[in-house]
Amino acid sequence: MAQSTKTKKSKSKLWFLVHSWLALPIWFFVLIVCFTGMLAVVSQEIVWLANPDVRASKPSDDAQRLSFQQILDAMHKAEPEMAVRRLVQPDGSHFALTANVTNPDGTTPTLYVNPYTGAIQGKVPDFNFEAFTRALHGWWLVPFTNGFSWGWYLVSLLGLPMLASLVTGLVVYKKFWKGFFKPLRTGHGSRIFWGDVHRLAGVWSIWFIAVISITGIWFLIQAILSDNHITISTEPVVPVISREDVPQTADGSPAPRIDLDEAARIATTAIPGLDISFIMMPATSYSHVSMGGRGWYPLMYQTAAVNPYTRTVDSKFLLEDRSTLEFVTESMRPLHTGDFGGLAIKLVWFFFGLVLTLMVLSGLLIWTKRTAQATAAALKRSERAPASRKARVETPVEVQP
Repeated sequence: MAQSTKTKKSKSKLWFLVHSWLALPIWFFVLIVCFTGMLAVVSQEIVWLANPDVRASKPSDDAQRLSFQQILDAMHKAEPEMAVRRLVQPDGSHFALTANVTNPDGTTPTLYVNPYTGAIQGKVPDFNFEAFTRALHGWWLVPFTNGFSWGWYLVSLLGLPMLASLVTGLVVYKKFWKGFFKPLRTGHGSRIFWGDVHRLAGVWSIWFIAVISITGIWFLIQAILSDNHITISTEPVVPVISREDVPQTADGSPAPRIDLDEAARIATTAIPGLDISFIMMPATSYSHVSMGGRGWYPLMYQTAAVNPYTRTVDSKFLLEDRSTLEFVTESMRPLHTGDFGGLAIKLVWFFFGLVLTLMVLSGLLIWTKRTAQATAAALKRSERAPASRKARVETPVEVQP
């Protein structure tokens, strides 16, 4: 009976080891997601370092940035037949503007434009390092064929176990605040060292894990809502300008529209504190000049649609126009990516992304070593078992007279 119980325990341990080794791909998946997320935060800056076209290079030390209209004029002077559809200033004055244009041959490239000279510096690649890291981190390069890809769901699902691990870790690690300045122990073996790394990284990144896991869960909810055609947006639909409201010239053609600088002045007057970072040109004679940017709250954009004929703001979408739910959910993406406060915030997100990656790596190493040791012990037991059984069989039994 005792031998049967030992056999059952041995088989149970064997299945547990198989279960542990099967978790190895999950560990690597989590590690890659954390590592690529860390790179994605600063991917734009890495492209800036590698590609001079991305840089807002000053022609001289005292050079001043051009206005949107001046940049538009410079582009039209260089390429008269090119139609500019949108101008965007990325977050950071060291970046060149990007311009969405349409060429006479029907192609629609995105161009890098120097904000000091208006010169076209190059073309944005269809798929560069920035796009690659963000796509690999966000949806594992799985294409979006019908709604959100399954890669998006797979990555965003990690928010659930990440949040659960944070809660359980705080429960297991009593008085965790005492571990903020606890030194790493060296010279006591790799398991103790990596265990200290895991705990130290976890303590310092509590707030970051909470932010990343909660925003990751929102990405999962966002995909579910979108794929079921459910929206929580309160943004108004900007109506087109009616034909009778478009002034005509003597030959019957539409009257000239205001320039971009005047439209920007009107928008900033209507929305105090608005820092315009993008402008969309009217698509037709009945379209508005649309623009937007951040204000006092850096996690969210405010927008305005300016009538290019009447010089009025026909529509605007401000912070106070959002519902409470919308105010929270629109803050999720910039909180997840760190793309809301310039290079300083990105470096903070990058550092704690590195800490989180080290925490996952240390956990992986601890788990692997523990599982490997348990597997080796199980193999030794299995080798000794036949020998012990053989010894019992060959031992003569003494018969009592």
